Formats: sequence, C-alpha cells, structure tokens
Amino acid sequence: MDRTWSTMKATLILLFLGFGPSMGYGLKLDPPENLVVSDPGHLGFLQIHWSPPASLLNITNCDVQFKLEYLNTYKKRWTAIWTSWRNFTAQFDLGKEIKIRVHTLLSGPCANGSEISSETYTEVVQPPVSTGLVGSMAKNFVCLLHNIEYVECNWERSPGHPAESQQTLYYWHSELKQAKECPEYLVNNGVRSGCNFSGIFLPLFEDVNFCVNGSSPAGPLRPAFFSLQIQNHVKLAATDKLHLQMGPNKQLHLHWDAPARRVSSQCLEWEVENAIEGLDGKQLLQKTLTRKMTLHQLFVPDTKKSCFRVRSRLHKYCTDDGFWSDWGRWECHPAPV
Repeated sequence: MDRTWSTMKATLILLFLGFGPSMGYGLKLDPPENLVVSDPGHLGFLQIHWSPPASLLNITNCDVQFKLEYLNTYKKRWTAIWTSWRNFTAQFDLGKEIKIRVHTLLSGPCANGSEISSETYTEVVQPPVSTGLVGSMAKNFVCLLHNIEYVECNWERSPGHPAESQQTLYYWHSELKQAKECPEYLVNNGVRSGCNFSGIFLPLFEDVNFCVNGSSPAGPLRPAFFSLQIQNHVKLAATDKLHLQMGPNKQLHLHWDAPARRVSSQCLEWEVENAIEGLDGKQLLQKTLTRKMTLHQLFVPDTKKSCFRVRSRLHKYCTDDGFWSDWGRWECHPAPV
C-alpha cells in the first residue's frame, strides 16, 4: 500500500514536471512583444501591431490569443478586444494622450484545458499632438446632415486665435486612401468658419475623421481632431406644410407633411407649439411631443385665436443624437383676414 502510493506520487510529480510551467500550474505567461502604433495619416485611425512572446514560439498544442485594451477618448472609457490576430485598427483623438496595452491569453491542452492570462501587459503611452500656438485650436466643431441631402460643418475660433491667420479642414473615411481638404469653405468676414460638402460623398454608419489646423504669421495653429458618424447628426428641414381646419364640436384638426422623403415616419418625432390668445389679450403657450403627423385640439371658448407651428427631429431609436429642425411657419384659427 505504501509502495503503491509512493509510486503514484512519484508519477504525479513527474507528470507535473514534464508539463513544466506551461501547464498552468504556477505558470508565468509573458506579455506580447514589439507593440507598435503607426499613423498612416488617417487623422486618428491608427494601426496597432504586436508579436507573441518569444517563450510561446514553440507552443503547438494551445490556442494563443490576446486581450487588447485602449482608452477610447471619444467615449471616455476603456475598450477591450479579444483576438487571435496580431494587429488591430482603432480610432483615437490625436489631441489627447493615447494609451494601449495588450495581454497574452493561453488556452487548451498545454494549460490543462483552462484559460490563463499574463499578469503583466505590454503598454504604449503616446503624448498628444501639442504642436502649434497655445490657444489657437478651433472649438465648437459641429457637422450637420441637412435634410439627408448635404453635410455642412462649422467651427469657431478660440479667444487666443492670432490675427491674420487662416484655418484649414481635412477629412478622411475608409473609402479614401489619404485625407482630403475641404471642397468648399464657408467664409464669414473673410475668415473661414466652416465647410460645405454638398455633392461630396460622406459615408453613413462609420467614423468620418476631421482635423482643423492652419497657419499664421506667428506660427502654425494647434490642430483639433474630431470623429463622428454622419447619420447621428441629421437636421431636418423646417415643416412648411401645416394644415389646420375646424371640425365638428369646435375641434381643431392639424396634419402636416414629412420634411424629407427618405426618412421613415417611424424615425420621426414632432414638437407642436400652440400659442393661444384670449379675448383679454393674454397669451398661453403649450407644447406637445408626438410620434404622429396629426393632432386634434379643442378650440377653447373665449379665445381670440389659436396658432400652431411644428418642428421635427429623428427619434432616439434611429439616431444617437437628435437635432431639432427650425420651426415651421405659424398657422392660426381663425386665419388672419
């Protein structure tokens, strides 16, 4: 009995030693090597490359994967990716610090069927682009897809913006090999303040990157980087066809038309503003949110007139950000003579 147990114990020790540290028992798994971040000139869409640790080059009976983590400065949180690839592309704001780290993961027979991760990681920390005059960066950058027809971007100058300077906009998306300059600048008092992309293709449902930089007699302006998806920045046209009529029981019936034919009615929401003027001259303002393109409102007694106007936006189920259209014109009952 003692000899049998001793034999089994020796066998287990030999098995453990035979598997070695790659078996998952006290394994110290090395992190990836040669982590490199390269910039192909796509305004923040960077390429990330790495190599497996040299200690795993002879491993054949295990699956090697990697956990990539990077600080998503646009969403202000860490993003994690699990992959067996040795490269990845991700979007970064070049005006902020770039942080990337990669772990090694191992699973399969050589890890006793479990999954293990390197305790340490390989990391790259890259400082933000800080060239250019302090206080010269563009601010309040906004792009709008007007009525699903054309894109227009606008920005403002910072207080420290030097005189006699001019700003330049560049843009890039996945169908361009390199960044391109704004096709048509919007100019206000001789100063560029925006870009009109009318007739220029900008894709939906993918990141479009922008950079506003420039030059001045005092030196280059500090660049500002932006990334957005165009379908989340729709501003519809004002609703100019509002129909108002009095029905039975002194009930006012309103209906209106959609501002753009290419927008599903299921994606639209409306705000109806009702201005009621009493016989005493006092006014009451009411607002109603609705998903329908009709509204029924009782004409209040002792009312001199009741006026309505409408505006629209894409509903939150169809876009991440909703921009209200401008208000349509007022329609009143009784109509002005």
